[in-house]
Amino acid sequence: MIRGVALIAVLAVSLLTAPLAAEAQPSKIARIGYLATNNLALSPPNLHEAFRQGLRDLGYVEGGNVVIEYREAGGKLERLPAVAAELVALKVDVIVAPTTPSALACT
Repeated sequence: MIRGVALIAVLAVSLLTAPLAAEAQPSKIARIGYLATNNLALSPPNLHEAFRQGLRDLGYVEGGNVVIEYREAGGKLERLPAVAAELVALKVDVIVAPTTPSALACT
């Protein structure tokens, strides 16, 4: 499970670095949307820490050069599209969807 989160972090950062390199704006703060299916407080604590550690390993520090907008559907799958739309409205650079239902809500 942690390897999956690390892979998600690597993919998210890869998507974030391409626009940054193209724009050559080192002062731009990257914004990640994290779309959780369930209540984040009920998730295994190591899951989110593994995600943040993967970002740190690539030079991204939450609250420093990256902001993570966490949103959750509280286990109600029918809420996922609205929560995904909220992240889009926030104009995040990338949305991390760690579960199949959250990924489908982003399409």
